[in-house]
Amino acid sequence: MKTIFKVICIFSLLLSNSQAEKKSAKDSAGFIRLVNAVAAGTGPVRLEIDGEDMRPKGYDLGDATGGIGLSSGSRKVSIKRNGVEEGVTTVNLLKDQTVTLIPFAEKVPASDTKPAHYVIKILRLKQTTPDSGRTATFVSVSANPELKVEIAGEGSKWESAFVKRLTLSQLPLSLTGGYAPVKVNNERLESIPIDGEGNYVIVIYDDSEGRIQSLCFSDLKFLSAD
Repeated sequence: MKTIFKVICIFSLLLSNSQAEKKSAKDSAGFIRLVNAVAAGTGPVRLEIDGEDMRPKGYDLGDATGGIGLSSGSRKVSIKRNGVEEGVTTVNLLKDQTVTLIPFAEKVPASDTKPAHYVIKILRLKQTTPDSGRTATFVSVSANPELKVEIAGEGSKWESAFVKRLTLSQLPLSLTGGYAPVKVNNERLESIPIDGEGNYVIVIYDDSEGRIQSLCFSDLKFLSAD
């Protein structure tokens, strides 16, 4: 009887410790979001965090993930695609914070020892002060040094700004619902869906033919280049 009681106590203790560890890991969770803008190379883009492949089937150009939950702390991130030199960065994840990674391909000129090639660069965006209302944030990883961006609000009123390469530009968003038309360099791109308050992030990138494309995701906080 004493032996059975001891076994039950040990099992209860192990279960309690296991639940505590799971709770601790959950409580200290941070998040990584991937927005794939790598146009050069072949095949899918692969994301590895601390050596673990997050999605064996990979990601297509223009894919954007939700937040990938990880325990907080330092994380080594590798982004790979066939025919392109991999990109590597270290992300210090904080509890309840989301770091957005936008990988893109940049051409490196030929040197005496190596022919011209593409390498994956990674633009990192971190969350800052919580936002209120609705805001449109444009982010450019296009090869263009500067782009004119516009977004329509209520009454077909257009707000405009200029966004430099690898930087952000924010505009007020007065539209409360539906789809907001977007222009880049006076060319219409895909409209973005508006649903509630938040920060609507429009990532501008080049496709494999060099044409400007965009994709959108929403965030409850402001973002800034890290």
